[in-house]
Amino acid sequence: MKFRLSLLLFAFIVLLLAACNPDSSEMDNGEGGTDSEGESGEESSEEGGEEASGEETGDDELVIATGADMVTFDIHDHNNTSTEAIHVNMFNYLVKTDGEGGFVPDLATEWENVDDTTWNFTLRDDVKFHNGEDFTAEDVKYTLERVANDDSLLEHGNYNQISEVNVLGDYEVEIVTESPEPAMLNRLSRLGSGMLPSQYIEENGFDHFLEEPVGTGPYQYVEWVRDDRVVLEPAENYFGEEAQYSQLTFRAIPEDSTRVSELITGGVDIATNIPPNDWERIEEEEGLKLGQSPTQRVMMLIMRTGEGEVTSDQKVREAIDLAIDNEAIVESLYEGAATPTRTRVTPGNTGANKDLYDTSVYDPEKAKELLAEAGYEDGVEINFAAPSGRYLKDRESAELIQAMLSEVGITANLEFKEWSSFVENYTSKTFDEMFMIGYGNSMFDAALALDRLTQDQNEGETDYMNEEVEELLNEAESNMDPEERVEQYQRVQEIIAEERPQIYLYQLDAVVGMQSNVDFEPRLDEMIYVKDITKE
Repeated sequence: MKFRLSLLLFAFIVLLLAACNPDSSEMDNGEGGTDSEGESGEESSEEGGEEASGEETGDDELVIATGADMVTFDIHDHNNTSTEAIHVNMFNYLVKTDGEGGFVPDLATEWENVDDTTWNFTLRDDVKFHNGEDFTAEDVKYTLERVANDDSLLEHGNYNQISEVNVLGDYEVEIVTESPEPAMLNRLSRLGSGMLPSQYIEENGFDHFLEEPVGTGPYQYVEWVRDDRVVLEPAENYFGEEAQYSQLTFRAIPEDSTRVSELITGGVDIATNIPPNDWERIEEEEGLKLGQSPTQRVMMLIMRTGEGEVTSDQKVREAIDLAIDNEAIVESLYEGAATPTRTRVTPGNTGANKDLYDTSVYDPEKAKELLAEAGYEDGVEINFAAPSGRYLKDRESAELIQAMLSEVGITANLEFKEWSSFVENYTSKTFDEMFMIGYGNSMFDAALALDRLTQDQNEGETDYMNEEVEELLNEAESNMDPEERVEQYQRVQEIIAEERPQIYLYQLDAVVGMQSNVDFEPRLDEMIYVKDITKE
């Protein structure tokens, strides 16, 4: 009871501070790249913010405020979810996910898994790029072989399974993989698979493409004012339904308070990542409403397990897990807009283990017992790094975790890092015993979510090694039996939940504010498909 009261008091103070000093958080972090979950290469949180313009948007235009600027127009050299959320309106994939574990046509009308390593795709024959050039199988070959062969690109690790792409005709293409690839359609329906104009790039160079990007999507490029806005307009050559807005603008507004002010004054139609302390304000404002939906993003703690580390002892890692009251964090900081989890493979992903979702193991007394058994009856000290302003309530969450750990005798030396500094430590793998991060999963498959648990991926970071996990992950990667593959991934999650090289905290919800005449439902993958947004 004493801890519960102190926690509530601490949470109340944190909330007061947050209300006075709103963060510039963005629930981002894409996936992919050579590091599977992809933090490296993403943009840092911007400081400051703009003043509310006070100018209302027009009826035939749509303005969306996000927490950070786009990173690049190179679809292969970023792993940033909020950048992909813009790109999906300019570029098309071969196939798209249907939201229920299946796939629907996009640029491909039909596909066939010819054998374990060969996939054939039939393409639409009525698609043109924004510059008027025809989309053909040559563009598929150029796009996929570029990312599969260039190991300097951040998305290379998700496509290096492709050994060759063969043109069978103008509108038929064959993709051959090194080994069986059960998640091929997942990979082709996400970041890194937007189709590029091969002829345009070969004639003008890739640098020119980055300045004047060309895709096949419903909207085409107008301008990118860095750290301010990306402006698009309807594409004249789009093969699908005509775009409904004469102008589409994504505004980068890092400050929560400014983003909310722009929404209230009518300067934007939609504002993403609304913090809990602004929910009531928006709901009470006439002409505004909130939208909320789960995302793929899971906040977690990454633990060093190598020899000589305090956290190499499984009992210490378990004590850390048991000391953290996930449910209290969810209720006090996120007001229910998150779900406690003991796995990163959440519902909606192939391989999800539902027994480990929406559950918590909080037990501070058992945590103290485990520390004593590990030889730390008088307490133990660890270093704890966390980003500040990158994810929704990341700073406050880390402070609560620090307070909870102290209650069981764990002194966590908490160091906050601004995003660019955090990414530097992340990519160089120079964190100490524990750091906090949030991972998403645009693949909708356990392959991406669990990839960083392999010895090849975690060397120098967690240094975790479990022979059964290694074997299961290697087998599942090329297992074409879907039921057996799911069982393999579920078993891995059970082992990780017990051995805890990664400690999962909670899955975040997306909470957006919008004008009452706007109909928009946040997606699990955090993509913003403008064709699905209506404005009356």
